[in-house]
This record gives sequence, C-alpha cells and structure tokens, in this order.
Amino acid sequence: MKTLGYYNGKFGELDEMSIPMNDRVCWFGDGVYDAGLSRNYKIFALNEHIDRLFNSAGLLDIKVPVTKAELADLLQEMVNKMDTGNLFVYYQVTRGTGMRNHVFPEGKANLWIMLKPAEIADGTKPIKLITAEDTRFFHCNIKTLNLIPSVMASEKAKRAGAEECVFYRPGKRVTECAHSNCHIIKDGKLITAPTDNLILPGIVRAHLIKACKKLEIPVSETPYTLDEMFDADEVLVTSSSKLCMYANELDGKPVGGKAPELLEKIRKEIMDEFMTATN
Repeated sequence: MKTLGYYNGKFGELDEMSIPMNDRVCWFGDGVYDAGLSRNYKIFALNEHIDRLFNSAGLLDIKVPVTKAELADLLQEMVNKMDTGNLFVYYQVTRGTGMRNHVFPEGKANLWIMLKPAEIADGTKPIKLITAEDTRFFHCNIKTLNLIPSVMASEKAKRAGAEECVFYRPGKRVTECAHSNCHIIKDGKLITAPTDNLILPGIVRAHLIKACKKLEIPVSETPYTLDEMFDADEVLVTSSSKLCMYANELDGKPVGGKAPELLEKIRKEIMDEFMTATN
C-alpha cells in the first residue's frame, strides 16, 4: 500500500478513511500523539516513542485502549503492509466518542494510526530559522493535539523562507521550535533546555545527549537565551522526523559555523545510530 490508515480496528488507504463527527478530536482536539521514522521496515526507537505516548495519555487521564506491546505489534504489522519500508509512522489516541460536552464521555478512547512514505534527511545541509514569542500553554511536556501555535509559527517560518521557528518565553529564554527541539554548542559544550513543562522531552534530544556523552562532549541541561543562541558556536535542531539538523541563519542573521568539526562528529554519531538500528 502507498499509504495506510487505521481507526479502531478498521484499515484503509488514508483518503478512504473516515471518523465519527463526535470523536472528541473534532470538538476539543482532546488527545495525544506520537510519531517516528521507519527505515527498511524497521521503526526507529519505537519503545521510547510508545512510552512517551502512554506518559502523555496518563498526564491527561486518557486510557490507551491497547497495551504497549499490542501497539508495537500493530504498528509493525502495518509497516509490513507498505510498498516501501521508509515511512513516517504516526499514531494518536483521542479521549473517545460522544455528544459535545466538556466533561469526559463514557467508553473507550479511540486509536488512530497513519503511515506515509518519508525519506530521512542526512543533516548535511544547513537550515534557516526564525523566532516567535512562545504563547503556548504550560503543559508543553505533554504531546497533545492542540498545536495551533505551532501551526501558525510553522506557516510564519515558511513565508519567511525558513524551515523552523524558535520559540522564546519572557526574558528571551529559548524553549523549543514549532515541531522540534533546539540546542546550542558553546566552547565545546552542548547546551539544551531542561525537560520541564515548557518543552517536549524529545526522543532524538535524548539520543543527542547520549551521543555527546559517548563522544565525551560535556552536556548542560540548562535554560539559555536568544542572545546566547545568536552567539553560539553552532545551533542544532533535532526531531523524530528530521533527526539532527544545524542552522546557519536566525531571523536573517548568520549563526553558528564556528565548530564544524564538532558538529559533524555529533551529526555522524546520531545518523550512524539510526542507520545501524534500521539496517
């Protein structure tokens, strides 16, 4: 199959799938999601992504209608049905189905899955970034479906000819990007925002930290500012769909480019891990 969807036991090409109007996602965006890459029919870091989905669901009192093992098996079964094994694998759980009402409905949560072809970028080409004030709520550690601020920021980036938008809070504290985590390298050290309630604990962020520790590169999980980002030796962007990218422009001004050898060591370590895991 070229694309594949799943909804509560029903399978089909994405353009053939439908959902009930009373699914809570339609009224409130009431749900959580996770996603990652598959290569050669092998889903990268699957258990880590599933753990994060269940954690997000638990924080919102949503009971996932399958076990972790059942979800992993179902995702792999669907991947195996595809024409290509290089895929974006997306799954979400919504609170359930019922007449519009702010209080929770009775019954089980709904499980959605979406697969589409995707090729991973190797991270060797620089990207451009812009900035925007972070006006999201204070539960960014939960991977919810309420993504309007990120949607607006992503469109703003596109219109500016950039690939991502960096969010900042009062005091110009950098949190993350519209759909990625961001990090800086300064004086041989990786600096990344702490996993508090202002950022999503990215799976690839965790792999980035692991890669740096393996390479004996110091890591500091501390807040940093836009001024520090502009002054950084390198600026990195990581996500489950792009893995490890680096930026050379922020709000039209040049950034990074001062530690290319260190940057390449990190990029290569992350890509090698991904390639080995999906061979």
